[in-house]
Amino acid sequence: MSYHFLLDLALILLSTKVLGIITKRFQMPQVVGSLLAGLLLGPSMLNVLQETEFLDQISELGVIVILFTAGVGTSIQDLKESGKAGFWVALLGVLAPLLMGAGLAMGAERWGLISAGGWLEAVFVGTILTATSVSITVETLRELGKLNTRVGNTILAAALIDDVLGLVALTIVSGLGGASASMALVLGKIVAFFVFAAVAGWCAAKAFCWMMARADGRNRRRFTVLAFVLCLVMAYCAEAFFGVADIIGAYVAGLAISCTPKATYIQSKFEPLSYLLVTPVFFASVGISADVRGIDGSVMVFTLLLLLLAVISKVVGCGLGAKLCGFTNKESLQVGLGMTCRGEVALIVANRGLEMGVISQTMMTPVIITVVACSILTPVLLKLAYRGEGAGRLEESGLTDRVVKPDQLDILSDELLQKDQELMKRP
Repeated sequence: MSYHFLLDLALILLSTKVLGIITKRFQMPQVVGSLLAGLLLGPSMLNVLQETEFLDQISELGVIVILFTAGVGTSIQDLKESGKAGFWVALLGVLAPLLMGAGLAMGAERWGLISAGGWLEAVFVGTILTATSVSITVETLRELGKLNTRVGNTILAAALIDDVLGLVALTIVSGLGGASASMALVLGKIVAFFVFAAVAGWCAAKAFCWMMARADGRNRRRFTVLAFVLCLVMAYCAEAFFGVADIIGAYVAGLAISCTPKATYIQSKFEPLSYLLVTPVFFASVGISADVRGIDGSVMVFTLLLLLLAVISKVVGCGLGAKLCGFTNKESLQVGLGMTCRGEVALIVANRGLEMGVISQTMMTPVIITVVACSILTPVLLKLAYRGEGAGRLEESGLTDRVVKPDQLDILSDELLQKDQELMKRP
């Protein structure tokens, strides 16, 4: 057994922390530093770290924990109110990148920038651009204190719908490419998952409330473990039985926990796990996955165009959807930028195309660079979009300057929750 993974983890944790501190000094979110750490230590630059199965698994656990904690901190009522806006944001946020991405790929082949495989590869490129990964957006909004807001809830609702629409688009394109995937079967699995998620989430919330009502304060730590078990089981069921991304299952588990009296306490107990290990590894692994060695001039031009279009298409599509639902111009821009980030979903679609022989290895390089670049740009652009706005809702609550003793944490949590509900009612 090799113990080199211990050194890899040490390098990742040290570099992400150091660069996170540096980026924070430049008024940028710390997640940018974590992404840059992976890019610096990865094959593109120093080549100290490479992708391994262990890092991939820890990274996957990281994104699961991020979405689970986002679900715990989400209000079901706010999510319901964001449902209509989330649908239009997701729908237009899928159609715009699909059409614009396919058009760019076909145009690039005609201009001689890159050797594409015809209209089918062009459509696959557009399908890749439809995918949205809100993990980095969630972490950025949380850092800015803007996660539990109208914009934040709309982004989360749109991300759920976007995942479903992305699966449908992938199924259709795979069918055009000769894959044996059944459209009816995939749609049936998606519907079945949401039925399962609703039933399982409701039962889990009731079970947790029943246990909490009968437990004393000394035994509340068990609920953190049980909540994590629920998160992992829901994530596994989503992937293994329904073909839906595991992060959606984790998010649904978080929503179930958000309905319990100890949701704030449980969420606080996940922060050390996220902060100390899984989240830095996830962000660093995104940077490590990029490899720009050997890229020529014409491919670089195409890559820059693809990156520009990846940002514009989401801002236009998702921003228009938000605008149609009554958001202001600034809020529409924030929604569009929040949906810009691509991640594991885009890479899954790209790998599917590579396995089918629809996408060439030459096309994969610009796609991977675009995914990584979007991950780095999204926090920066969101920071700029929120410039000039007030501090997060914790700061608005007026409770940040209080000195709290350990035995008063539950009291403070209840006060914060009450203040949060009052702030949400403000126009």
